[in-house]
Amino acid sequence: MSMEKEYPMTKAGKEKLEQELEYLKTVKRKEVVERIQIARSFGDLSENSEYDAAKDEQAFVESRIQMLENMIRNAKIIEEDLETTDTVSLGRTVTFIELPDGEEESYTIVGSAEADPFEGKISNDSPIAKSLIGRRVGEEVTVHTPGGDMVVKIIAVK
Repeated sequence: MSMEKEYPMTKAGKEKLEQELEYLKTVKRKEVVERIQIARSFGDLSENSEYDAAKDEQAFVESRIQMLENMIRNAKIIEEDLETTDTVSLGRTVTFIELPDGEEESYTIVGSAEADPFEGKISNDSPIAKSLIGRRVGEEVTVHTPGGDMVVKIIAVK
């Protein structure tokens, strides 16, 4: 028996996944079935690109539903630790500057299931998060990235 992977996430992140799952099951699934039925009415399925596209979309939707169900079932909610406010940890927002003269950047460290760099949420598996987790405000940290090493100074943790 293999252990299933845990998915660390915030409560809000889990709720977002649950909403996406509900949408896929109640709305998107029906839309795809309708597209398949319409495409079938066009006749010969062997040369029917609409049918092929709808079947591909159906496969994608069903695999996404399975993935979301697994992630929700194995979600590990990150509890906010109010005791240590100056230490970088999962669920916290860390602000740092790249040394010697970089701009200030802020990211919330979340589980891979809810990571969205465009919203300032980075995965705990990312090189930056791995380097910063467990560190404190004021520390200078070397971050190993695919593009090379960079040194950052942590200036705030919320």
